[in-house]
Amino acid sequence: MSIALHLASVRNCLKPRREPYWGPPLEQGRFVGVRKRDDGTCSWIARLRDDDGRQKYRSLGQVTDKFNHTAAKRAAADWFRNYDVDVIDKPLTVAQACREYVADLEVEDRYDTARDAGMRFQRSVYDQPLGRVLVEKLKTSRLKAWRNALGGAKSTQNRNLGNLKAALNFAVDQHRVGAAVAQQWRAVKRHKNAGTRRELYLDLQQRRALVEACGGAIRDLIEAAALTGARPGELVKALRGHFDARTGCVRFSGKTGSRTVPLSPAAIDLFKRLAQGKLPAAHLLTRDDGKPWAHSDWDALVRDAAKKAKLPKGVVLYTLRHSWITEALLAGMATLDVARLTGTSLVMIEQHYGHLVAEAARERLAAVDML
Repeated sequence: MSIALHLASVRNCLKPRREPYWGPPLEQGRFVGVRKRDDGTCSWIARLRDDDGRQKYRSLGQVTDKFNHTAAKRAAADWFRNYDVDVIDKPLTVAQACREYVADLEVEDRYDTARDAGMRFQRSVYDQPLGRVLVEKLKTSRLKAWRNALGGAKSTQNRNLGNLKAALNFAVDQHRVGAAVAQQWRAVKRHKNAGTRRELYLDLQQRRALVEACGGAIRDLIEAAALTGARPGELVKALRGHFDARTGCVRFSGKTGSRTVPLSPAAIDLFKRLAQGKLPAAHLLTRDDGKPWAHSDWDALVRDAAKKAKLPKGVVLYTLRHSWITEALLAGMATLDVARLTGTSLVMIEQHYGHLVAEAARERLAAVDML
């Protein structure tokens, strides 16, 4: 016998019991009901019969003015729909979705991408309140608030958001959650104009001041970044065996793959000193305690050195890569050579540094008599 559960007056008259009270079928074999507790509160329950004739149940949430019968029917319909497309009927938190995504990247041998994503999730998801939220309960407003609260540049927030979206989309692809919930994170867009060219540039005097403002391992790392233009992650991953003193070259591996680049005389001297007495599998650059650098270990050290050197606020290790590219282009180095040496694309060089190329070309043209 079905009950008019959409009426609060009817629900209030029900006696507490473990077995739910059921309303009329929403469709064949599928129902929404309520479970009445001893304290008088009720919770919505959905029920369906599987292909083998067994009953399956799903708790939808407590009855409230907002989560009324109409909302419960929508939630039940989502569950029925997910069941029909074979979505795994187990709760999945945001943190679990991120870990499963990273694990899949590793299975696919995308180790650099997996490491980068894992480090971002470690800082912004795993131990944060968002990580404990069930993916099926995610809301657009919460995701926007999470993105905006991360701090850092908008471009960094965009990268963190992109990694999280990739993990959540992977959960949908693997039938860990229903596809309908994806609209919640699709509605969170990237910051506009966050990919504009970097403006913070250190000239030669400022770069030397930054190097002189520190000592030990962080000085070596800063000097290596200033002399090569390599990404911080590429520098700290470089091994003794990657450096060939005879040819004056070093092999870097990063998000764009592996590349072997020639070094300047100053960089060769630095790498020779770093390589002295080390086995091929040892890291060229290590912390003062001899351990490999972990992601962002250097952030506070670089900030302190920049402050001591009285440099502009916002200097990070990546600033030296930007400064290297800027100097190379202003010196007349071909954009293709700069792209190859720094492991980036011509499109990126044009997008972020095209104005420098134009200025350098204009200066060279001014020195040529055309008529």
